[in-house]
Amino acid sequence: MANPGDFAYTVKQQADIVRIIADYIKLKKAGAQNYSGLCPFHGEKTASFSVHATRQFYHCFGCGVSGDVFSFVQKAENITFPEAVRLVAQKLGIPLPKANYSSPAEAQEARLRSQLLDVHERAVAFFQECLKRPEGARAREYLLGRGLDEKTIAQFRIGYAPDSGFLLRDRLKGEFSEEVLRESGLFSWKQEDSGLRVPGSGLQQGGSSNDAGAPSLSVRSLDGQGGDFDSASEPKAENRKPEDVGPTTKDQRQTTASMYSKFRNRVMFPIASEAGKVIAFTGRTLSTDDKAGPKYLNSPETAIYSKGRVLFNLDKAKEWIRNEYAIVVEGQMDCISVYAAGFQNVIASSGTAFTEVQAKLLGRFSKNVVVNFDPDTAGAKATERSLGLLVEEEFQIKVLTLEPGFDPDLYIRRKGKDAYREALRHSQPYFAYLIERARTQFPVRSAEGKDKAIKHLLPHIQRVPSRIVRDELAQEIAQKLGIDSAVLRQELRHVAATRSAAVVKTSAQAQVTDAERILIRALASARQMQPGEEHLSARDGAEEEFDPARQAQFALQSEGLHRGLATESLAEALLNASPDVADVLDVPRSESERRLLATILLKEDEDLTAELLDRAVRALRKIHLKRNLEQVQRQLRSTQGTDPEQRNLLLREVERLSRALRDPSVAEGGSAIAV
Repeated sequence: MANPGDFAYTVKQQADIVRIIADYIKLKKAGAQNYSGLCPFHGEKTASFSVHATRQFYHCFGCGVSGDVFSFVQKAENITFPEAVRLVAQKLGIPLPKANYSSPAEAQEARLRSQLLDVHERAVAFFQECLKRPEGARAREYLLGRGLDEKTIAQFRIGYAPDSGFLLRDRLKGEFSEEVLRESGLFSWKQEDSGLRVPGSGLQQGGSSNDAGAPSLSVRSLDGQGGDFDSASEPKAENRKPEDVGPTTKDQRQTTASMYSKFRNRVMFPIASEAGKVIAFTGRTLSTDDKAGPKYLNSPETAIYSKGRVLFNLDKAKEWIRNEYAIVVEGQMDCISVYAAGFQNVIASSGTAFTEVQAKLLGRFSKNVVVNFDPDTAGAKATERSLGLLVEEEFQIKVLTLEPGFDPDLYIRRKGKDAYREALRHSQPYFAYLIERARTQFPVRSAEGKDKAIKHLLPHIQRVPSRIVRDELAQEIAQKLGIDSAVLRQELRHVAATRSAAVVKTSAQAQVTDAERILIRALASARQMQPGEEHLSARDGAEEEFDPARQAQFALQSEGLHRGLATESLAEALLNASPDVADVLDVPRSESERRLLATILLKEDEDLTAELLDRAVRALRKIHLKRNLEQVQRQLRSTQGTDPEQRNLLLREVERLSRALRDPSVAEGGSAIAV
């Protein structure tokens, strides 16, 4: 939150949210103060994302997200609030102050992240240097055999981890603490207490050293290289317990003396963040013996690296993707080969299937993708999982299926880049690919095969947000599977009903009258004044300026006109808000109230005038009177044949309320509008 007097507040006061957001999505003028565009946080074809230029906030009527310039940048860049403040300040050219942190833990975490980035930058330089040395000859031969020239190797900063456990350690230990090196994911440890169980590994020590260059100790490797240890069982940094990161007794304490490199005798592929900072590595082994470990060894998750949040090569490809479309491949070597062949709009997922975070990250740059995973059984399943997630985000998807036995890298090396370009041109639309797979898996000559094919395809159809598209797919599937479309339509209607149930639930928003909307706008205007602005009062010898917030506050507090309305809770929050809260969207106490407030403020169709506010107050009075009259009439009906005196009192109250409703000074009530 940005509070008056702090750096974030200063940046926010100078930031133009329209200009900042326009760096990410295309905005069009949509009224006096509003701009609209396609929401970057969920897939849509009709713009429902609005930005209010005066109040400096955004809101999406589709997915309901809203906030200020910092929350937008946080979501768009997947960064923390302090990082968003710094990024916006850099965009505006505002000098950054010395970093201040809210707690020692936050300061320590920030220092660790910064040092881990430095460690990885030093490691990249070290691996690149080793690749050029005589011991890197075999690695250079391997890269040459994969068709990579010096330019591509330099562009992707590919290197070589020597077959030694200590060279990288000795290079870094003078610059970084043991804690930083331990958290980097680049090193493992050995312990000398024979027969001691290695904490957190599930392994017993024993045997001889498997690390070339390491002293002969009674140990077992903890890095997944040279032994039975699977790197997948290594605890993630955020989940490690004290006993996982090292023994607690003096004899068992892990030190840099027992530290050795996790990556040895491997070609090293750096993994960079979207901003181009190296945050992890993939190492491809050059060993062929039984103790070589996995063919590809990846960095564990750390404070700066989470596999499901990173897309390989996005830092280089993002502008190409923004202007064209994205080619999505499975592995880093495939990605590098495709990029080197001249297709710069290529990225790779860090696993076999997309995560939701990766899909949203890619969607910031383009909703058009060609997925080119391996055509074997595992690759086909990965393709279906990725496509399922991408279609929910409303990507326009095509699938490139290469000939059996070819991945993108091999295809380009054997057949050339022109052949790959031609293959791209003949990529199949998403559902054409799925229908063909269904026909292959389930022969549709029999009724049983057709039934299985439909059941296979229906979950994929259900993910399609557009009912019109689902209807078109029904026709296509019925034709290609030789099924009566009426039968398939019946199944699809059930699918559509399942989807629409959620839509009906979310669209059943509270009904808010025009009068309520005007009063909420008036209350919110108290936080639209800029610091230093003052209203003249009658004591200053000038006519008192109309203050909609003050008038609305008086009407609601003195008469309680908001009681029982859909906006009661929101009105209470605005009435009781601290004057120190500068941002009106920080006032609501719940996410639903925040969305309601954003929706109301983005529908400011007319200026707040004294006359408009007066009409709204009178309309609320009428609503209030009607509600009270109905309550008294219910009480009157319940007292039938009871205390005559009580009935007379109620009859007089009915007459009083009816007379008040007939009073011409009470305006007609506002019509209900859905927001």
